[in-house]
Amino acid sequence: MTQMRTATGKVFAITLAGLLGLLAVIVWLTGGAASVAAQPQPQAAMTTQLEFTQGTRATYRVREQLVGLSFPDDAVGATDSINGKLVLRPDGSIDSDQSKLTVDLRTLKSDQDMRDGYVRNQTFDTDKYPFVEFVPRRIEGIPSPLPTTGQVGFKLTGDMTIRGVTSEVAWMGYATFKDNEMAGRATTNFTFATFKLNKPQLWRLLSVDDKIQLEIEFRMKKSN
Repeated sequence: MTQMRTATGKVFAITLAGLLGLLAVIVWLTGGAASVAAQPQPQAAMTTQLEFTQGTRATYRVREQLVGLSFPDDAVGATDSINGKLVLRPDGSIDSDQSKLTVDLRTLKSDQDMRDGYVRNQTFDTDKYPFVEFVPRRIEGIPSPLPTTGQVGFKLTGDMTIRGVTSEVAWMGYATFKDNEMAGRATTNFTFATFKLNKPQLWRLLSVDDKIQLEIEFRMKKSN
């Protein structure tokens, strides 16, 4: 009888120890899972959004030779009807799906009403194609994150669409930073043939150069 009690006691002690051990494991696992769940998750890196603001202006320049003049001159037209934004990913690359620049060609104005009418109606056909659209794809020279002071040169490459024709162009320029704002100037060149544009043909014109220069004086501000 004494031996049976001793054996039973040993079995009970082993069983109790096993249950306590199992309970300790459950508590440890539960506590560990809660600890893991309670740890703060890292925040996703944010994009930087820059919107064009008042003071942005687009200008075209084309070398022409007028009747009665012995030297060529530049035909210059400009507009400030511009909108759009540039969205940069955390690594400094461009989010092209969210970025676009749009220029309203119907508002282009030079020093000659006759030229403006021809450019709007014949060269650009603004009744059907009222806008120039530029979708940026790649940018070089702009640091990430954006600085709050200083000036840098940059190259911006993307797809420009004029009169339904899309072609890749590259803008060369500089940008000046101040707090949450960026301002600067950029230019690009292409020919009338690049976008299948009609050269102006007016009685006052002897000749028009093949090259078109576009210039944008921009002001942008962070919107996030």
